[in-house]
Amino acid sequence: MCTVTFWPRRGGYRLAMNRDEQWTRPISLPPSPSSTGDPNLLAPSEPGGGTWIGIRNDGAAFALVNWYSRPFSPSGAVASRGQVVPLLLARGGSDGTPAELELLCRRGLRPFRVIGFFPRVAGLREWRWDGSSLSEESLPWEPRQWISSGKDESTALRIRGMEFERRRQDSRAGTLRWLRSLHGSHTPERGAFSHCVHREDAGTVSYTEITANRRRAALFYRPGCPCLGTPGTWNRLPLRSTAFA
Repeated sequence: MCTVTFWPRRGGYRLAMNRDEQWTRPISLPPSPSSTGDPNLLAPSEPGGGTWIGIRNDGAAFALVNWYSRPFSPSGAVASRGQVVPLLLARGGSDGTPAELELLCRRGLRPFRVIGFFPRVAGLREWRWDGSSLSEESLPWEPRQWISSGKDESTALRIRGMEFERRRQDSRAGTLRWLRSLHGSHTPERGAFSHCVHREDAGTVSYTEITANRRRAALFYRPGCPCLGTPGTWNRLPLRSTAFA
């Protein structure tokens, strides 16, 4: 259960993500260069390792959403999808699929979609694992949203997608205030299908925002439901001079 919003802008881009999980899941750790053990990366992390979003110093970012609409019946042990984004931060590029990703998927990962954002070529790449095969697709560098939900994913796609399209017409679309308002939204009502998810068993547990320009990236992380306005933390990462086309 997650929502990812991408918005390119002149000389950079913005990326926002609501992470939705069971309330019983352990609280994640805020991002810092030390949380990844690599000063060239910024990413929040799970207590046991792994992450769902991150950026590296060439400006490329990756974000993962679960793919609940694909049936999955594991025949053995199931590996953590939290390993996917770290692998792509280390080896993922805009020109194909790392062999290591296919090998990781074969270890029993549940279905997912992971998106790579590559400013150097002004392009996106989406990898999809449906539980049995891995596919990839190149996408245009334009505003876009990815949505997942463990409760009626098709309805979540429809309702959040309608709200995203409605708000795209706003003159402030793509600004930080606009992104935060969208991801804290309870339209049409506070519940399972709003951007800010509230269910008895699960909900939005954090909001992560990445802003990248030609000189640096900034990652903002706010724990808890975005609608609560909990204080967040900022981290910055200098980018290579060749990060943008």
